[in-house]
Amino acid sequence: MNFDENMLRSVIEEVLKEMGAASTAPAAAPKAAAPSASTLSAGEMTLADTGEAAKGVAPDEVVIGLAPAFGVYQNETIIHQPHSKVLREIIAGIEEEGMKWRIIRVFRTSDVSFVAHDAAEYSGSGIGIGIQSKGTTVIHQKDLPPLSNLELFSQAPLIEMETFRQIGKNAAKYAKGEAPTPVTVRNDQMARPTYQAIAALLHIKETEHCDRNKKPQAVTVSFK
Repeated sequence: MNFDENMLRSVIEEVLKEMGAASTAPAAAPKAAAPSASTLSAGEMTLADTGEAAKGVAPDEVVIGLAPAFGVYQNETIIHQPHSKVLREIIAGIEEEGMKWRIIRVFRTSDVSFVAHDAAEYSGSGIGIGIQSKGTTVIHQKDLPPLSNLELFSQAPLIEMETFRQIGKNAAKYAKGEAPTPVTVRNDQMARPTYQAIAALLHIKETEHCDRNKKPQAVTVSFK
């Protein structure tokens, strides 16, 4: 899918409108709080914060770390894949390998590498998956530096639903101590220039909901 000039302009206008509204708001007006500790409906998926996440001890779990806006302020990836389906596929891949999964939301950053690293640190197996709202995904291991990882899927426009399932499967295999073949992703040299502007805008919108002082929160999910 390509973003034509009119679509890109409409997205930019939307962001500028939000920024303008924020700048003209009364100084005493409090910043809108994220609807944490409540039930959040995102189409065919309902997410619920259940308090501060605990570090896992089960060696057969993979922790999925969600970026701040995932399924709350943004409900689809950069190529309009519903977050509900993305999460379903990752979970299905983990379960197919006989492993358990747990979800947390990371608030301190919108950087997918650090989201994934936090997820790995909270995972009993030491393996975590980080997902940005636009779809960028990382498989991480807790004893690796944040900017090093097991597998990085940096070009969100090229990640298909089957790829998300394979990401879940590979993360589960790493958790079992295996050395799986890295997940194959389509290659398109035009993806980056085509989506660069919209990717930057979506990242800005995600970053607006970061809270450096908030620890990762446990999240439950139910699908309709």
